[in-house]
Amino acid sequence: MSTTVVRDVPRRSDDDSPPGRQPGQRRLGLPAATALVVGSVIGTGVFALPSALAGFGPVSLVAFGLVTVGAIALALTFSSLNRRIPGSGGPYLYAREAFGDFAGFLNAWSYWITAWAGNAAIVVAWVGYVEVFWNTSHAKVWSIVIALAGLWLPAAVNLAGIRSLAAVQVVSTVLKFVPLLFMATVGLLFVKSANFGEFNASGGSVLGAISAAAAIALFAYIGIETASVAAGRVVDPRRNVGRATVIGTLACAVVYILGTVAVFGTVSQDALIASTAPFTDSANAIFGGEWAGDTVAVAAVVSGFGALVGWTLVVGEMPQAAARNRLFPARFARDSRRGVPAYGIVIGTLLASALTVVSYTSFARVFTTVVLLSVLTAVIPYLFSAAAQLYWLLTGGRRPRPAHLARDLVVAGVALLFGFWALAGSGYQAAYYGLFCLLLGLPVYIWLKVGEPR
Repeated sequence: MSTTVVRDVPRRSDDDSPPGRQPGQRRLGLPAATALVVGSVIGTGVFALPSALAGFGPVSLVAFGLVTVGAIALALTFSSLNRRIPGSGGPYLYAREAFGDFAGFLNAWSYWITAWAGNAAIVVAWVGYVEVFWNTSHAKVWSIVIALAGLWLPAAVNLAGIRSLAAVQVVSTVLKFVPLLFMATVGLLFVKSANFGEFNASGGSVLGAISAAAAIALFAYIGIETASVAAGRVVDPRRNVGRATVIGTLACAVVYILGTVAVFGTVSQDALIASTAPFTDSANAIFGGEWAGDTVAVAAVVSGFGALVGWTLVVGEMPQAAARNRLFPARFARDSRRGVPAYGIVIGTLLASALTVVSYTSFARVFTTVVLLSVLTAVIPYLFSAAAQLYWLLTGGRRPRPAHLARDLVVAGVALLFGFWALAGSGYQAAYYGLFCLLLGLPVYIWLKVGEPR
C-alpha cells in the first residue's frame, strides 16, 4: 500500500482537523492506524485461545462466529461515531458529547483502568512465552524482571515519539500476523475430522455451551476501538479511523476463526484441553520436530510486545483527552516535546508495574479477577458508545434516508447487545469489583468539579 506510515501534516481546515493537535505534528497513516488496531487486539491471548475453547468442543466455533458479528457491528459503530466526532478519546468523547460531562468522565475513568490493568495481564502472559527461551526454570525474581522490562520498553518506544511507535507497530504486526495467518490457512490442509471430538463437549445444553464459550471469545476482541481513542494522531481521521477499525477487526476475525479451526483439527481435543501453547502444538503436529513450535513462540513474544506498545499509547491518550476538557487532572493534558502524552504513559506504566509485581507475589486468583475486571471496564465504554449512536440516530438533526437509518439502527442495536453479552460474560465477581473501581472515580470527579474556575 502506498500510504506512508507517518508524515508531517499541513494545517487543516476546521472541518477535517481534530481538536487538540498542533499543525505539523507527526501522525499515523492508514497502515499504522490499522496496525494499532490489530496490534492491540492480537496480543498473547490468541495463542492460548483454542485451549480455552477446547473444553466446549466445536460448538465454541459457533459462539466465536456470533461474537465476531457483534465485534464487527461495534467496529462499524465506532467508524460512524468517528465521522461525527473525529477527535481523540473515542468512547469517552462520544459519551461526553451525547450524555454530558459525568458520563464522559465515567467512560474515561473506566477505560483508563482497562488500559493499565490490561497491560499487566498482557505482560504476564508474554513472560510465559519469553521463558520458552530464557529463565526456563521460571524463577520468580527473574520473571518479575522480564515483566517489568516488557512494560517499560514499550513505554520507552512511546516516549520516543509517534514515528518510533508507528514503525514498531507496523513491523510487529507484520511479524506476528504473517505466522498466524500461515497457520490459519496452511493448517487447514492438515485438518483431520477425528481431532475435533464431540460437537458439544461441555456436558450441558448447546445454548448453554455457546453462551459460556462466548464469554471467553468476547475477550479476544477487546481493543478494536484503539484507533478511535487515538484519532487525533491519525492522518485524515474522518476517513482513516473508520477504515482502520473495520479493516483491523476483519483481519483479526479471519485469523481468530480460521486459526482456531486449524488448531482444533490438527490437535486432538484431549491434548488441546491440556495444552498451554496450542498454536505451538499445532505447528509441531503439522511440521514435526520442535522448530515450528519455537517459531510460533517467537511470534507470540513479538505479538505481546506489539500489543503492549499500542496499549501503552492508549494509557496516555484516553486521560489526555479527558484532561483537556477538565475531566482528568491537568497534568495528563500536556504533550511532551516529542508530541506524546508522556505523563499519562509514565503513570499508567507505574500502575501496571505495581499490579504485575502483585500478581507474581500475591494470589493467582486475585490476578485472574483483575484480568476480568479489565475486560468489564472496557465493556462499559462499548455500551455507552453504542447508546450514543442510537441516541444520535433517533434524535439527531439531519436524518439519513430511511433505508440507511434502518441499517444504522440495526448495527448500533447489535453493538449494544454485544456489550451487554460481554458484561454478563465477565462474571458476578468481576462485576462487583468493576462497579467498586468505577465508583472510586466519584471523589476524583467531585475534586475536579470543585476546583473548576467559576
